[in-house]
Amino acid sequence: MFTKICVPVDGSEGAWKALAAAKTLGEKYGSELLVLTISGPYSSLIMMQVAVNEQTITRTKEELNKTRDTILGQAEERLAGYSGNVEYVETMGNPAQTIMKRAEEAGCDAIVMGSRGLSGVEEFLLGSVSEKVAQYAKVPVFIIK
Repeated sequence: MFTKICVPVDGSEGAWKALAAAKTLGEKYGSELLVLTISGPYSSLIMMQVAVNEQTITRTKEELNKTRDTILGQAEERLAGYSGNVEYVETMGNPAQTIMKRAEEAGCDAIVMGSRGLSGVEEFLLGSVSEKVAQYAKVPVFIIK
């Protein structure tokens, strides 16, 4: 039924619950998993409020890369013993758009994600990533609370 499942993770508790649910679903259907972590582009709102120099941007990029590596490492640990294939991808972009684009490009036939992530202020101002994905994705979306 589900041959490939996209699971976006951001290190939040909701993301880890979604990963566990995707693992269970994937084991039941013999699915491949696409574990995706996304760094958003620098917010223009933040850039306008803070004087940023090139050193700060470079340091911030390095910190984002370390964070992404840590999140994917934790995901790999949590999927230890998973019987199917797992692909780990890190990328940058608008979270909702990137999740849907990557899922489509990879041929995923389901998306499993947490209902809340780490983007509290952005979520308050722009709406929930999970809401956007559920509304616009072309495949079934499972939102885990």
